[in-house]
Amino acid sequence: MKILLSKELKPYNSFSINQNAELILQADSVQDLIDIWSDDKYSDMIKLPLGAGSNTLFCNVFNGVVVLNRIYGRSVIETEGDYFLKVSSGEDWPNLVEWCVDNGLPGIENLAMIPGCVGTAPIQNIGAYGLELKDVCESVEYLDLDSLQIKTLQNTDCYFGYRESIFKHELKDKCIITAITLRLAKKWTPLLSYGPLSALRDKKTTTTRDVFNKVCEIRCQKLPDPKVLGNAGSFFKNPIISSKQYFSLLKSYPNLPAYDVKDGKKIPAGWLIDNAGLKGFKINDAQVHKEQALVLINNGEATSDDILKLAHHVKLTVLNMYNIELEHEVRFYANGKESFLSELFHERSH
Repeated sequence: MKILLSKELKPYNSFSINQNAELILQADSVQDLIDIWSDDKYSDMIKLPLGAGSNTLFCNVFNGVVVLNRIYGRSVIETEGDYFLKVSSGEDWPNLVEWCVDNGLPGIENLAMIPGCVGTAPIQNIGAYGLELKDVCESVEYLDLDSLQIKTLQNTDCYFGYRESIFKHELKDKCIITAITLRLAKKWTPLLSYGPLSALRDKKTTTTRDVFNKVCEIRCQKLPDPKVLGNAGSFFKNPIISSKQYFSLLKSYPNLPAYDVKDGKKIPAGWLIDNAGLKGFKINDAQVHKEQALVLINNGEATSDDILKLAHHVKLTVLNMYNIELEHEVRFYANGKESFLSELFHERSH
């Protein structure tokens, strides 16, 4: 365990928002986590585990301990039909996907370049281009913060849904994910049904490298590099609406795209924002990205207030135009606790 002298959070959140924490600790092992959560010095302090900070907006000073997850490690067990890949939670997800492609481990190439650490992937049930983590996740290992014991959940017990899991509900703030195990089938078929990947339809010759390269190409064209422009990737979830509402909206918006899901139709939030004329819209140094409307960016000097005001404006515009309420993917932290956009904006506007 390391105690960091600097209390600045800017290097640890992909939005590059300038906020401080009361204390920043670095955990290099599971034992470090256990030591921190059992230490009397920190018992009365709010503790926030933080990986890459790729899905986080610090809205003011964090009054507590930010614990940086730097737990690394990968191991592979091979069976007749599968590779079982166990990965520690501090590993970088984009690096993991590329490593799998380089080492002949197929199955997660569609999830290339999704920012963040391995430990946050199950929380969000990350997904892209027709694949979600739940499709390849065998189990999730976590530290129970009450007993400080390591426990494991199998896939079905994680209650994965669209950007949902048990870790956002029943186990929220009660555990820290320490590792995941992926089950990657040796008998691989490329998943090419989603959007631009259909250009690789010839499944007899398409390789994992082809899919990986195509996904990287698409994402580089649309999504800004957080090292250059602060952002948290997709800011809003793609909303799911009833089929009745969808067909009603088609009368006014005949080009409205949709994907069939169990509960109705999934609508691309980026299309809603773009069609509302919000691409490039700015509030001070916070801006809707000019290429991908689903991404809100920090042009360099944006404050958390700027990001919140911009997000609220986007949400309100979409609601008024389509009667669809957008839900943010980004997690907001204010006064040491996670908050929602509506309550934060209300607080700042009074």
